[in-house]
Amino acid sequence: MDFNFTDEQTMLRDTLSRYLADTYNFDARQKVVHGGKGWNPAVWQAFAEELGILGAPFSEAYGGLGGGAVENMVVMEEMGRAIVLEPYLSTVVIGGGAMKHVGGDIADAVIPGIIAGTTRIAFAAYEPQGRFYLHDLATTLKGGQLNGHKAVVEGAAHATHLLVTARTGGAQRDAGGIALLLIPADAPGITRRDYLTVHGTSASEVYFENVSVGAEHVLRDDALPLIEAVVDEATAALCAEACGVLKVLHATTLDYAKQRKQFGKAIGDFQVIQHRLVDMFMEVEQAVSMTMMATLKLDTDERSAAVSMAKAKVGKAAKFVGQNAVQVHGGIGITQELAVGHFFKRATLIENQFGSVDFHLSRYEGIALAA
Repeated sequence: MDFNFTDEQTMLRDTLSRYLADTYNFDARQKVVHGGKGWNPAVWQAFAEELGILGAPFSEAYGGLGGGAVENMVVMEEMGRAIVLEPYLSTVVIGGGAMKHVGGDIADAVIPGIIAGTTRIAFAAYEPQGRFYLHDLATTLKGGQLNGHKAVVEGAAHATHLLVTARTGGAQRDAGGIALLLIPADAPGITRRDYLTVHGTSASEVYFENVSVGAEHVLRDDALPLIEAVVDEATAALCAEACGVLKVLHATTLDYAKQRKQFGKAIGDFQVIQHRLVDMFMEVEQAVSMTMMATLKLDTDERSAAVSMAKAKVGKAAKFVGQNAVQVHGGIGITQELAVGHFFKRATLIENQFGSVDFHLSRYEGIALAA
């Protein structure tokens, strides 16, 4: 695939890359992880005020940079290269993406806060029994009261708002009768159990008990098509993050193979290691191409199929490249002191975030059969 970035997109990438290289090195990131909060508020404000990247996919009318999905792809790949902890995906891609789809007064009220860094959104959609299925909902909104449980809600501990899916009618797995809500994270009746993920980000089990929800909090009724579109956009952005992670895993492993000596020569001189590194490179390049294709098709009728193809490919690449990176490094590849192990953790989590390889292969098969 021949794809060239515009001058503005290249500038966005280079600006973010320089900032992360200067201020977000491995040691600085580890201090944040050990701090137990799962993010650094100062970095988030720098993203908003110094770099302006929180406005990358938003119209200039909101004070953004006038970009879209490609700009999200550029930002997310660079964040993958530094395994950034801050909630760009949940706030800008998912929260901001939902606002762009909904439009109107609510978008006018929320998007400027996202761009300024003062509004942070956590996506409370998935439930323990539903796994990857967005329509499998036990959380209910009845009589203006929200009740239920959302699992592994990343960034909920430091979010100002929760983007919540809830059933307003029908059976638990019906496609209809699903509403999308935006509610204050500190609303009465909301409780959380916070923890750190293996990757180091903050996540929560979020419980709703008779939370009062007004009409102003309901973004859309019968919202499943909108929710699926937003999650597809987020999945494409996640694939871009994975590409950044995988590029670093391959480059780091290649450098190590040139330096590590065994039997009097660098292990990279052995043909079996060379073959493995070439296979890793091919997996990375294929993941990059599939991610670009999915990103470019987000506004077409082929969106769902393209995203599922990309996510399935990226999931396989994450497993292959991550495991081979650790194997070439040997025992030190899984130590806390070496960065490669942390990139491997992130690659492993990405395999299943927003759907596993099997889930997306099955989804693609269903789309193909229905066509």
